[in-house]
Amino acid sequence: MKTFQKAIVLGAFACAVASCEAPKSAQGPQMRPASITGARRIANVRTTAYTHTEKGGRHNAIGARLSGSAVMSAAADWSRFPLGTRFQIVGTAERYVIDDYGGALIGTNTIDLYKTSRAAMRQWGVRHVDIDVIEWGSKEQSLKVLVPRKRNRLIRRMITGLQKT
Repeated sequence: MKTFQKAIVLGAFACAVASCEAPKSAQGPQMRPASITGARRIANVRTTAYTHTEKGGRHNAIGARLSGSAVMSAAADWSRFPLGTRFQIVGTAERYVIDDYGGALIGTNTIDLYKTSRAAMRQWGVRHVDIDVIEWGSKEQSLKVLVPRKRNRLIRRMITGLQKT
């Protein structure tokens, strides 16, 4: 790895360590009332970005095309943010729906936001943001999609998490 790249990685790690309070994974995300009527604010959610040119392609976990329009696609651990959860990033007009999952997200409070290009994905990088959950998704619908895929160890972890709550 080049020296410059190492410096960037170390700098990003230092920023993450020095950032505000770390998420309480055992208790789930910190929540407080939101400005959108009926919504719940979740503070300091770690977000990353992905695009259709990565493994997984143009389709989400339910077989539909990833959305980059009015309500954009997002991926998460469905035992924390169930399939269909709709949220908005505080201070922006960006609205997302959880319609995908990723192995690296399971067991974390990270949400992966779909971006329509690699440039937009790189520009987003990793950010900690506050989100307003407009509507919680369905645990039942999450299980309906996941149970037929239970041979995968990571999927079983999501199923177990959904069944506990």
